[in-house]
Amino acid sequence: MTIKKVDLVVIDPQVDFCDPGGALFVKGADEDMKRLAAFVKRAGRKLNDIHVTLDSHHFVDVAHPVFWKNSAGEHPAPFTIISAADVKDGVWAPTLPGKFQRMIDYVTALEKGGRYPLCIWPPHCLIGTKGANIVPELSDELKGWCEAVMSTIDFVAKGSNPFTEHYSAIQAEVPDPEDPKTSINAPFVQTLMDADVVAVAGEAGSHCLANTVRDIVKQFGDDSLVAKIVLLEDATSPVPGFENLQQQFIDEMVKKGMQLKKTTDFLV
Repeated sequence: MTIKKVDLVVIDPQVDFCDPGGALFVKGADEDMKRLAAFVKRAGRKLNDIHVTLDSHHFVDVAHPVFWKNSAGEHPAPFTIISAADVKDGVWAPTLPGKFQRMIDYVTALEKGGRYPLCIWPPHCLIGTKGANIVPELSDELKGWCEAVMSTIDFVAKGSNPFTEHYSAIQAEVPDPEDPKTSINAPFVQTLMDADVVAVAGEAGSHCLANTVRDIVKQFGDDSLVAKIVLLEDATSPVPGFENLQQQFIDEMVKKGMQLKKTTDFLV
């Protein structure tokens, strides 16, 4: 079959993740972005469309320290895990008044979902800050691609609802029924279904990239379509300490048919 439409999905190529000075630097992400930028420059017109997801958080966010406090009024340190039992037992309580039951319901639903417990992260990718920007080396090549093909990048923002985590670009971990932006992004899914090949890169392979790909596959609803997903394995890295989650994701998806390629080998 002749490949007509190759879409590139870049997950969260932002300063806070991909610059060594970023708030939540993913070790290796700086080199990932250099390799990805070189790929975009080389592949150029072979790419039908480029989708870039952007983590977009408020400072007050369910996964940031300021959202929670203990009986002494202290906020949790980054990487603290908060369970439903912790909330019920008063180990951690929401700083916002009147959100106690909502947070019990939220953390309980999160645990039932089975992906991740509630993890407190350093405040990152705050809307309007430098950390939320795309790293310059990739940003420059994205602009070059736009000029070469006279098209626009499809930017997909996620994470602005402060009451739910939004690792996946397809939907929030626990969708908020009052916020459509947290529900399934059906137009994005349909665009990817219409592509012949979907190449995926970005950060982090243990979290946002992994959940985005899992949700794409789930929405495809046909495991035979997984074979058109290509992970650019030299353009993603795991959050330090979560390397096993990235490997579990890769093993799971390769078993379903996902392809693994390096940026130097794909679309040569």
